[in-house]
Amino acid sequence: MRCMERSVSVALLSPVYLKKKLLEELGENRLPYLTPADADFHQLWKTKYSKLIFRKSDTIPEELHQTVQESFLTLREHNCFFQDLVRIKGKDFLTPVSRILIGKPGCTYKYLNTRLFTVPWPTERYDIKYCSPQIHDACKALMRLNDYLHIETVKALQGQNLFENKEIKDTSVIDRKQNFATSHTEQGSVSKDQSSLCVPEDDKSLENRTSYNLTLLNYMDPLQMLYLKQEPYFGMGNMAVSWHHDENLVERSAVAVYSYSCEDSAVQESNEQELKGRDPAVWHVGLKVAWDIETPGLAVPLHQGDIYLMLDDLNMTHQHCVLAGLSPRFSSTHRVADSSRGTLEYILGQCELALQNLQTDSDSMALSLKSLEAAVVKQGEEIHNEVEFEWLRQFWFQGKRYLKCTDWWLKPMAKLEEFWRKLEIMTSLVLSEVRKEQQIEEQRNETISCFLLILKERQKLRKEWRARCQSDAAESLPEDQKPECHPFWTDDDECNMPLPYDLEEVIAYLQNLVQWIE
Repeated sequence: MRCMERSVSVALLSPVYLKKKLLEELGENRLPYLTPADADFHQLWKTKYSKLIFRKSDTIPEELHQTVQESFLTLREHNCFFQDLVRIKGKDFLTPVSRILIGKPGCTYKYLNTRLFTVPWPTERYDIKYCSPQIHDACKALMRLNDYLHIETVKALQGQNLFENKEIKDTSVIDRKQNFATSHTEQGSVSKDQSSLCVPEDDKSLENRTSYNLTLLNYMDPLQMLYLKQEPYFGMGNMAVSWHHDENLVERSAVAVYSYSCEDSAVQESNEQELKGRDPAVWHVGLKVAWDIETPGLAVPLHQGDIYLMLDDLNMTHQHCVLAGLSPRFSSTHRVADSSRGTLEYILGQCELALQNLQTDSDSMALSLKSLEAAVVKQGEEIHNEVEFEWLRQFWFQGKRYLKCTDWWLKPMAKLEEFWRKLEIMTSLVLSEVRKEQQIEEQRNETISCFLLILKERQKLRKEWRARCQSDAAESLPEDQKPECHPFWTDDDECNMPLPYDLEEVIAYLQNLVQWIE
């Protein structure tokens, strides 16, 4: 099978299936990969990985290095890095890497079914109270790094566009072997073998794809890990982060990574002449063409203060992993997170949209619904589920971790919970109305059917989240990081909830009602 039979669109196949097929084809063999010690390394980079741009630490302002590296250490000293309890194929796993998300106020980033909430960096017109001046300074330093990386990314993309336009116009054969390393670290290059060409774009498009709105910080000390996965395709050794595409980003947006490994005299690089493959003492970023068994992989060493950029569609057409060295390492991974459904502004707007169907009688102050049309009910109940499972439960599942840095999210979460309680009232009002027989039968049937489907989903997800909060992995976390099953209530609680937490009886009633109508 050549390149995983690219005649079949790999985008339509699941990563689990593709990984299984690739490993089956490889058997006991391993694919080749190149490091800088290999003669063809730069040629491979130029032709297959040219949208990876590298900046060595000595090209970056020393003052920026100092403030950023101090911010990493400050956040570690204040215990602000946390292992995430992520969900993969229906099971919960603690990530080997500890993380914290920092960015624009109200932004979130979701990966592996886990929504992280930004510790906001200092922003005008926002009242952000940090737990200490040092945490404020750390967030401010990372915002400065973010601004620097934005400028560098714009320059890199403009350089690639200029280079590509020149290459297209020039029909003669140009020898670009000279000073190849400079072309990668300063300009970048694009080959026609690349999955897609860089095309000229307006300033707005360039801005949209390079305006990083958050950074996911990572920390790991490999020597403290009991076990690290082995890289399965190339034999590259210990992995800190497995092969993946970064999720939930603006299409064709860049990713910028600042790497800081705490190198000291205790961790010496191996003699490259004696090594086959990458140096296991040194951290590397690994790259491969997605689900391709013919193109060799690339392992690029990462030293203290190095930066790399993944431009344009590289994150979609290729996969990357992080290969562990021996020393502790921090990284700051700057992204243009897709904010269409992942901001506080968005979800508050959704709540207000749903609550437009709720009205209050001016005399009795009794609440009622304006419409029982199936489409209106469906919209309101789907927003109800979104608020509960994508925001409230995601936030409290992470315990009280954010209070280590700031209490900024507590007020927005209280506001969302207030909206959610009104949505619970709306659900109870729908239930009351469908019990009545005065409605037009066809409209009633349609409303009950869509209402029932959404309540079944709500019941399933409530059971799942409750089980996750009580799992062994959850119980193993420190007390202030243990998941909270919130909101949760029982019939004995004096919380004035209009419906029970467990919806089994409500669902059974609606199912009987559907059968009776039929």
